Amino acid sequence: MSDATANQNILERLFSVLENDILPKTRAGVSDGNKLFGAAILRKSDLSLVIAETNNETENPLWHGEVHCLKRFYEIPANQRPATSELIFLSTHEPCSMCLSAITWAGFDNFYYFFSYEDSRDAFAIPHDLKIMKEVFTLADGEYNKSNAFWDSHSMMGMVAELSENDRAGYVARAKAISDEYDRLSAQYQDGKSDNDIPLN
Repeated sequence: MSDATANQNILERLFSVLENDILPKTRAGVSDGNKLFGAAILRKSDLSLVIAETNNETENPLWHGEVHCLKRFYEIPANQRPATSELIFLSTHEPCSMCLSAITWAGFDNFYYFFSYEDSRDAFAIPHDLKIMKEVFTLADGEYNKSNAFWDSHSMMGMVAELSENDRAGYVARAKAISDEYDRLSAQYQDGKSDNDIPLN
C-alpha cells in the first residue's frame, strides 16, 4: 500500500469517527452546557475505535475533550488497554497547550485535528487557546513546533488539500456538513454559557 493510499484510508476513517462517534457525544455534551471540543483514540493497526469522548468542563474545567478522552482511556483496565505507541489520537479542534502536553505525557507520537486554532477563535468565539499561547508562552498565532521529538501533528483539512481534485470533492462536502453542525452547536453553547460554571467560557 502506498503512503498516499494509507493516508487516504486514515483520513476516511477519521472523518467517519468524527461524524459517527464524536459528534453524537458532543451534541449531548453541549446540551449539558459543555463546549464543543471532542476527541477519539484509534488503533493504528486496523483503525478501529478504542474510545471517543467530548468536553466535560461542567464537571471539571480540566476535562477538555482531549483530556477527558485520555481520562476515560486510562480507566480501561491496564490488561485491556493498548499502548499509546500503537494508537492514533484524533482531536476535533487543534489542541490547546494543556491538551498538547497531555497528549505528549501520555506517549502518543501523533495527533490529527479537524478545526484550527483560528477556527476556534473566529468561527466558535473561543479565543483562549491562542490567547494562552501568546500570554503564557509568547507564541504568536499559536506557532508551536508541529513536528518534533515527541510527535507529528496533522491537519485533516491540510490532508484533504493534498488529495487529487476528484478525491478532494467528497471530503470538502463532508467537511462543510461537519462545519455546519459545529456552527449550530456553537450557537447553542454560546446562548447558554452564562448558565454554567466554566472559568474560561
